[in-house]
Amino acid sequence: MRILFVVPYPAGKAPSQRFRFEQYLDILTQAGHSYRLAPFLSDATWAILYKPGRAGAKALGISGGFLRRMLLLFSVPAYDYIFIHREASPIGPPIFEWIIAKVLGKRIIYDFDDAIWIPNTSEANKIVAGIKWHQKAESICRWAYKISCGNAYLQDYARQFNAAATVNPTTIDTEHLHNRIRNQRAAGRLVIGWTGTHSTLKYLEQVVPIVAELETRYDFEFRVISNQPPVVPLKSLRFQPWRKETEIEDLAGLHVGLMPLEDDPWAKGKCAFKALQYMALGIPALVSPVGMNTEVVQPGVNGYICNTPEDWKQALEALMLDPTLRSRLGEAARTTVVERYSVCSNQKNFLQLFS
Repeated sequence: MRILFVVPYPAGKAPSQRFRFEQYLDILTQAGHSYRLAPFLSDATWAILYKPGRAGAKALGISGGFLRRMLLLFSVPAYDYIFIHREASPIGPPIFEWIIAKVLGKRIIYDFDDAIWIPNTSEANKIVAGIKWHQKAESICRWAYKISCGNAYLQDYARQFNAAATVNPTTIDTEHLHNRIRNQRAAGRLVIGWTGTHSTLKYLEQVVPIVAELETRYDFEFRVISNQPPVVPLKSLRFQPWRKETEIEDLAGLHVGLMPLEDDPWAKGKCAFKALQYMALGIPALVSPVGMNTEVVQPGVNGYICNTPEDWKQALEALMLDPTLRSRLGEAARTTVVERYSVCSNQKNFLQLFS
């Protein structure tokens, strides 16, 4: 089969693409398929998209993306499947998807790992929020041959419009990438950490008071790995700029990983990705009881689910003081990912999308 991946971002840049399908590309080739990636954004536009200023260059880059999409339509007939990750274009109605499905009659596999039908405006995207056309998700679901959903919450949404919606979880490559286990008994300063992009930094606010209280009694580092530094009043804070080249080494330096979330419709669509990254490296995850987090984390087995500030405090303190507990939970966490949320365990499920 020939597969065309119609995607928002250049290859190897965005976590959603890397962990949703890019890490399966070699597996597709081994299964006898061929593929092509067609990003909307160029590398140059991606490099400036979330930085302040340069509005003219960004507008030119977006215009270039639409031009590439129009030219791409001439190539679409040569492919058996059109795999669309999130959307064919970041703004406007789903014109390209309609042409692909209704005019060209191609089989669309529609993939998403967030509640993309819900507006989620931030400082980075507020200018284009009004023209993003969030309602396009419903239409694309109706036109799709199959829908690949990151979790059951997203699947429930998609099944309102199309019965061919399946759960294809965001997975971790435990053999070639997240392939080490944190030694919880090694000497050195304790590190509590969080990783994510600028758009999710807001979720840290709920744990800042707990960390501030604990740092008055214990010596530890609170490491934030992101593309932007947080503005939080913590003496223990250390900002680690995210870099693809060192992401595993940076994450493996944590003893405990945090994933706080707000209980709202947008967060319910999250696929527990932060928790899965920590857990794959043998790091216990402390998570809010939102969405897929409660499916992945088993309290007292491979991490803790924290409902209240007191829950966060007790779980953090217990893990800070007991390396044996961290080791036990970390080993179970790694096993959970390998058995249920790894590329290897999900390989058959992913390949069935193309059948």
